[in-house]
This record gives sequence, C-alpha cells and structure tokens, in this order.
Amino acid sequence: MVISVENTLHNAASSKPLLKALTGAGAGSRRRLADAIKQGRVEVNGQVVDAFNYPLNVATDRVQVDGRLVDIKPEPLIYLIMNKPKDVLSTTSDERGRRTVINILPEKYRRFRLYPVGRLDKDSTGLLLLTNDGELTNKLTHPRYEHEKEYLVQVDSSIKPGDKKKLEGGLHLEDGLTYPAVVMAVNDCPPYNYSITIHEGRKRQVHRMFQSLGYRVQALKRVRIGSLTLDRLKEGEMRELNAREVQMLLKNIQD
Repeated sequence: MVISVENTLHNAASSKPLLKALTGAGAGSRRRLADAIKQGRVEVNGQVVDAFNYPLNVATDRVQVDGRLVDIKPEPLIYLIMNKPKDVLSTTSDERGRRTVINILPEKYRRFRLYPVGRLDKDSTGLLLLTNDGELTNKLTHPRYEHEKEYLVQVDSSIKPGDKKKLEGGLHLEDGLTYPAVVMAVNDCPPYNYSITIHEGRKRQVHRMFQSLGYRVQALKRVRIGSLTLDRLKEGEMRELNAREVQMLLKNIQD
C-alpha cells in the first residue's frame, strides 16, 4: 500500500515534509533521498510513501529508508571547510579501504554524518565543503546556481594566446560545451602557473579542458567556491564556517 498526501491527516504543528525531514536528519543527500522516495524505498510507520511533501510527524512517526530506521529528529547543522590533501577521496566511504575525507575528520565531527559537497579528484587538493545540510548541498551542486570555482593549476607548458581564448570562450568536450572560463597566469604560487575559474562541476573538467588543447595538468588545487576561500588553511586542516560565511552561502542560493 502506498500512502498519499491527500488521504492522510497529521498534526500540522509537529509535521514536516518527508524529504525535508530526511535531509535535515542527515540521512543522505537530497538527490539520493528523493530517488529513494520515488523508487518506493521509504516507509513511514511500515507503509511505503511516494510523496516528497508527505507531512511527517517528527515526534511520533517511524521512518525507514531501505529497511534502515532513520532518526528523524534533526541534528545540529555543521558546515566545515577542509583543505583536502592529495590521495584522500572526497567521499564518505570506499569499498577498497582507501582513505577518505571522513577518515581525517576530528572525532567530534564523525557522529554528524557529514558528506562532501561536490568532489575533488584523489590527486587534487584544496577547498572542500562538508556538511549535513542536504538542501544546501543540493543547491550548491545544482547547475542553475552557477557557483564560481577557482583552481590553481600546474600546466606542463605555457598556454598559447589562441588556446587561452578557447578556454575562455567555451570548449566542446564529449559531454557538451563548457561555460566560458577565466584564465590568468600566476607567478607567486609555485608550482602553479595558472588559475582558472569555472562555473560547472563536471567530472575531471579542468583536466579535460586543458587536455583537449594538448596540455597536461600536473597539479590542481581548488582555492575558492563562491565567497569561500582557503585563506591560510593548510593541507589536511579544517575549520567550521563562521555565521557570516554560512549566511553568505545561504544568501547566494536563495530561489
């Protein structure tokens, strides 16, 4: 039996939309949880629910995702900025036992079910945001919001003026045309010799953009996402965002 919103009454004072309650409880990313609801893998009080806005009573309802009981009482929202080291995976777990960003979190943060916003390749370093705020994660990674991402790159040779124009105008890759980028030479951040700012988050996008023009990226470091910067954070270090930084993030993703 599938429960529909229309035939269910809940106490409005204690109700919260199902998808919002699950993301607020840190049960996973909004995208993953939305798929679970659509695929009939979420149960409320033993019955399947297929509506994102089903009014969940957070005080009394029992919720399961894939048969696993979820504590729907919202946990404190945590926002961490990390300078990801090389050879660390930007994922929550790895079936091959390789080190992940969760493995290097201080113990006090591990109980909050944090997950990375977007990804950095294993060989890349730099700014990575970790949070248990599923709605924020969804909006920060959604293409419509076009958050700037700035990288320092070490390229194996100087970029020809014509190629720089191609990077800045958009390139045709196998998954489509890239948005215009901003490319600048840098001299004060060895071993990096260029910075590039993009608005997308395709898999290995920066590597592929340079490779399409015959260049090889030897090192890559993300230094900015929107208004967030690494500043003086060393590799492997992390800190909580302050109230102003969180407000700026939230302001930038308002509908």
